[in-house]
Amino acid sequence: MLSRRGFLKAGGLSLVGVGLMGGMPSFLADAIAGEKIWLPYKKRKTLVCIFQRGAMDGLMAVTPFADAYLQKARPALFMGAAKSEGSNALFDLDGRFGLHPAMQGFAPLFREHRLAIVHGIGSPNTTRSHFDAQDYMESGTPFKKGTASGWLNRAIGEAGHEAITPFSAVSLTSALPRSLYGSHPAVAVSDIQDFGIRLRGNQQAANKSSKNFEDLYEQTASGLLQHTGRESFEAVKMLQKNDTRNYKPANGAVYPNTVLGRALKQIAQLIKMDVGLEVAFTESNGWDTHFNQGTANGVFARNVADLSNSIVAFWNDLSAYQDDVTVMTMTEFGRTVHQNGTNGTDHGRASCNFILGNDVNGGKIHGNVPELAKENLEDGRDLPVTTDFRAVFSEVAARHLALKKTDKLFPDWTGKQIGVMNV
Repeated sequence: MLSRRGFLKAGGLSLVGVGLMGGMPSFLADAIAGEKIWLPYKKRKTLVCIFQRGAMDGLMAVTPFADAYLQKARPALFMGAAKSEGSNALFDLDGRFGLHPAMQGFAPLFREHRLAIVHGIGSPNTTRSHFDAQDYMESGTPFKKGTASGWLNRAIGEAGHEAITPFSAVSLTSALPRSLYGSHPAVAVSDIQDFGIRLRGNQQAANKSSKNFEDLYEQTASGLLQHTGRESFEAVKMLQKNDTRNYKPANGAVYPNTVLGRALKQIAQLIKMDVGLEVAFTESNGWDTHFNQGTANGVFARNVADLSNSIVAFWNDLSAYQDDVTVMTMTEFGRTVHQNGTNGTDHGRASCNFILGNDVNGGKIHGNVPELAKENLEDGRDLPVTTDFRAVFSEVAARHLALKKTDKLFPDWTGKQIGVMNV
């Protein structure tokens, strides 16, 4: 008898929008249609990760507005917190740091101690290549290329739950992200309204192996549905039976009609459907602001408004599920302290990230941002990395998902956690 995990591995399942493959295989659809829906899976803690691809300017998102060196370095980009600046003023968080005015939805969450900010966070690897920095951050091994697994996939393994549902780890993206690569079942879902199933790999490989998967199903169908894989088929059936297209968010939550807003809306649905979701992933693009970055308006303001408005809508929508969910953002690196000649910022080092949840040590700016005099900057130009991203990621995952062991999450890291989660 195949184990549940063995069946998923043997099939190499990856779930994507039906538009990519043309629909669910008939043999699987028939199997699902012939079964009854079981009770929902046991509610589990869910970690939701949002990757801000392109490198967010942490000094503009959360500005040390009292720093005269920053004001001098950014004559066209600096914003202050003085009331005289009106709607363009930063939201003063603690007398030193101010939140970008387009992120006003985060302010009450910070005051309620649900939102924490880590500043000066980044990778110990000094690369300024988007591709390499993202790869290192998602693999969790910043000095080792070619790591087969991603840190979120390893987190699923450390959670130790038998993957009785294919939805324990889900990415709301068109392809599986690097952070979910690995031996533990993970799926990439582009749209749960039009749900299909396919095998991983290129088209030729999928066509070649699909018959093997069907043979596996036909040979073990009876026992599979009765004993081992039934829960997986039930989870897919639950998605098909729910009216996801006409979903109405709770508490009047209004999601932005953006890629991120739509993704978080679907993650909220999966959480509420109790399909066993433990790790959810999605991404936000467009953070590479080399020119015309803007201040209270412009491309950066639009990006942070989308990020904060999408997360706030998601949080309000969760309602009774809030105790079970933590949201964490990440970005590959930050931007230069000085603006460039086109009113933008170039690739830098440290940035900041946001962590939202009821078990978060919120209402604080964690980490260390020194006075931004040239002698304090990394390479004389960048906000220095004073908090290794692994210190934060490991703490958030370990505390929220109740991981008993964390040594495999980031195998080359032996640092200390920083207290961003409540004990």
